[in-house]
Amino acid sequence: MRTTRALAAAGAAIAVLGLAAPAAVARDGMNLNPSNAVALPSVIARGGQLTITVNNCTNPATVSSDAFPATKLTVSPGNVATGTATVNQNAATGSHSMSVVCANGTVINPTAFTVIGGVRGGLGGSSSTGATPTDMAIGGGLVALAVIGGGVFWMRRRSERHI
Repeated sequence: MRTTRALAAAGAAIAVLGLAAPAAVARDGMNLNPSNAVALPSVIARGGQLTITVNNCTNPATVSSDAFPATKLTVSPGNVATGTATVNQNAATGSHSMSVVCANGTVINPTAFTVIGGVRGGLGGSSSTGATPTDMAIGGGLVALAVIGGGVFWMRRRSERHI
């Protein structure tokens, strides 16, 4: 019984020490530089809006890229900077980097987001009003084929009964 109590007490002490140690290390060795600069969505079309988030960033904070103009970020009390940037209409397609400058340092994400280009549109065979004469001819042919096939099947079944 004493062994069980001793093991339980030792286990509890180890658990408390194990949970307290990471908190102490995090407080004493806190990373004061900005980190984890993320742009969402990671794939975007020209003219779209990116939401940018950076951890451990202090005021003032700005983000810049060759795909959008420099944008001011808002820093929350937890030192998380956020902002919205609009991608230029003439931005090159492909991967783009972004640079975030905070009062306590700079963080660069070399492949933050990808700009996709639009397609060259046109009518592409579409019609704006109902079925075309070709659609009607195809549909009518399929209905006629189904009626003929059903008639042949029915006639064949009918002749089997007389045999």
